[in-house]
Amino acid sequence: MSYEPNSPSSSYPPPERPRMVSVAVEPSRPVVTYVLMGVTILVFLGQLGLESALGTDLLLVFGAKIRSAILAGQFWRLLTPVFLHASFMHIAFNMYALYAVGPGLESFYGHWRFLALYFLAAAAGNTLSFVVSPSISVGASTAVFGLITAQAVFIYRNRQLFGERMKPMLTNLLVILGLNLVLGLSSRIDNWGHLGGLLGGLAFAWFAGPVLQVEGWGDQLRLRDTNTGRAFATGALMAAVLGGLVFLQLLWA
Repeated sequence: MSYEPNSPSSSYPPPERPRMVSVAVEPSRPVVTYVLMGVTILVFLGQLGLESALGTDLLLVFGAKIRSAILAGQFWRLLTPVFLHASFMHIAFNMYALYAVGPGLESFYGHWRFLALYFLAAAAGNTLSFVVSPSISVGASTAVFGLITAQAVFIYRNRQLFGERMKPMLTNLLVILGLNLVLGLSSRIDNWGHLGGLLGGLAFAWFAGPVLQVEGWGDQLRLRDTNTGRAFATGALMAAVLGGLVFLQLLWA
């Protein structure tokens, strides 16, 4: 027997159309995002002050990703470049990107997991740049690329919650990533750092990022993260991999 939804003689009730429902999300202030922005801006002001007073940007000298210095054992340079910037436009772009992406992502990741994502992406970007590129580099874009990628992974893995909005949201993020990588090919931008940050953010977000599930009944729906226990193990494994890459580079140098 065939069923025609528009037939008035049908004995079966028409199927209910999907309807939009609201799901409560626990509010969370983006404390880590604002602290990172504040510290980065203060460091940049320190760079300007020292260069004005001494004629040399000492913070950049002692904190930038400089291959020879890392080979000499100054391993903090795999992380400190995330707080340093080469110009006002450089820091303005990165802080705008952090402000645009950070708060929403932090609200779902939580403060500590978001902080781990930020620094692991930065470390991954600077490590790949150290291994592949001899150029000096600074900037938070290694971490920012990781955040943008993590947002794309978050949308994809929770696509059932976003519905029809998922495709345009993902397309927009992928276009932003692609354009920035292409633009980096024609300038002095450290694209290896961007690529490393992208891969670091992708790895952490895929294995340790939020996977949400709707729970409750009626108007009392809540989102529960079903993937909260993997952040430490994922972070430790990524740190071990990055450390292994640095160790191999030291052996081959």
